Amino acid sequence: MLKRNDLAQREITTTLAAGMAASIAEAVDRELNGVITTLRVMATSPTLANNDLGPFYTRAVDALAGTGSYLLIIDQGFNLLMNTRVPFGTPLGKSVNPALVETALSSRATNVSNIFYGAIPDRWVFNVLYPVFPENQPPRVLAISQNADSMATTLSQHLLRGGWHASLLDRENKVIVSTSADDTVGEPFFLNVGNSSSAGMVRYTEGGDELYLTVMDESNFSGWKVVAWAPVSVIESPMRRTLSLLFAGSLIVLVIGAGTALMVGRQITRPIRRLAADARRLGAGEPVSGAIYPITEMTTVSSALAEAARNRKQAENEIRLLMREVAHRAKNQLTVVSSMAKQTARHARSLPTFLDSFQKRIYGLARSTDLLIAGGAVGVELKELITVQVEPFRPDDPKRLEINGPAFRLANQAAQTIGLAIHELATNASKYGAFSASGGKLHVSWKIEGEALVFVWQEFVSRARRKPVIRSGFGTEIIDRMLGGTFDAEIERNFLPKGLECIFRIPVARIAAESVHVVQAAAE
Repeated sequence: MLKRNDLAQREITTTLAAGMAASIAEAVDRELNGVITTLRVMATSPTLANNDLGPFYTRAVDALAGTGSYLLIIDQGFNLLMNTRVPFGTPLGKSVNPALVETALSSRATNVSNIFYGAIPDRWVFNVLYPVFPENQPPRVLAISQNADSMATTLSQHLLRGGWHASLLDRENKVIVSTSADDTVGEPFFLNVGNSSSAGMVRYTEGGDELYLTVMDESNFSGWKVVAWAPVSVIESPMRRTLSLLFAGSLIVLVIGAGTALMVGRQITRPIRRLAADARRLGAGEPVSGAIYPITEMTTVSSALAEAARNRKQAENEIRLLMREVAHRAKNQLTVVSSMAKQTARHARSLPTFLDSFQKRIYGLARSTDLLIAGGAVGVELKELITVQVEPFRPDDPKRLEINGPAFRLANQAAQTIGLAIHELATNASKYGAFSASGGKLHVSWKIEGEALVFVWQEFVSRARRKPVIRSGFGTEIIDRMLGGTFDAEIERNFLPKGLECIFRIPVARIAAESVHVVQAAAE
């Protein structure tokens, strides 16, 4: 009985510790993923694309206020162009992580630095680097810098009991943050955990005169290690106390009788076996229900296992939902790209012409996709979509472009299709219309008339063409088939002496985001 009790206690301890380390690693990944999402959104800013660092600095400061995050911009020469920790225009010098900047640019992937001591903040910090490759500008790196102690909240959210501590280490095994006051930030971890980590790895490690039980997991985004550790003597202390009580009880049982001894033995071993079975079910992803035991600590462990099982089930459901959404959007994107390729190839006169047209359309689709990612489930603002699609073709004179209309949020699928149509209209304007010669102007407006959105595209040219050039291409396919067929839009084209005029009347119910329908229903 004592042997089985000891094995069951050790199994429960290691299972809970592994689950705790994995939970902290997931929390770290969620924190870093949030930082990466912020960088992706900021990388789409028009002020950054136009290299207007002053307005971009102001926007970044406002966006990151109160978050404990600071934005940096680093060029190819590793020069710091901006740092929101200091006023704009302050001389900044070189980046302290040139190798990581070079890696981010060469790999075109997001990178997370190790912990280092920052001279400007005068404390230990880490950076998340995101490479940006804007058109007609040299590449650069956006980085968000955070203080190391900002990760303390991630550890404090997890319940650490029974002498357990958790430490977050960088790839060089330096302490980023720890629940133990004996660990110094920036110093090597006092236990030798090696240079590699595997999920749920459990081992005994010597640290001075003490033996420690350590459980390690790893952050997928950063390669940082999460180490849950506790002295073996502390872990075994409850077991020793339990064994002492059992021994004393055994003496009493010998006096009372074999029957009482059997009853006491069952009362002790049965709950432990059930907890061990619950722990195994938790590891296998099966549901676990809490139970009330004669021993309070066992009841607490049982409740913790049940709560962990519910949290795991909820997380798995959220992941499945996200995967279905990703698959759905990917299929839609592939369908659009396939149609673009077929239509572009059908009307291209040569391979270079096909490559140029197809690449520009892919860029237009990518800009719409960036807005979809930034807007999420709430949709995309029509004005933002128009601005992003027309921006690559817009002349330097701001008076030649006018965009007016009320706030209107598009559904994701509608934003993708309408974005392609606007891209085609802007392309034609740059080739044959308002942007093809000096003096031309473009006026884009929209309004709500009854149950329809009326979208008007008006071009004003300095000299009108004698005869309009009408050619059925991908733009016509987008407007006539996808807008007209999919969204029941009424399409009107007028080749006026002053220039091209396109009027689309699209039912609001076919293109509006869900939030627009909710507002309209509330108004009714």
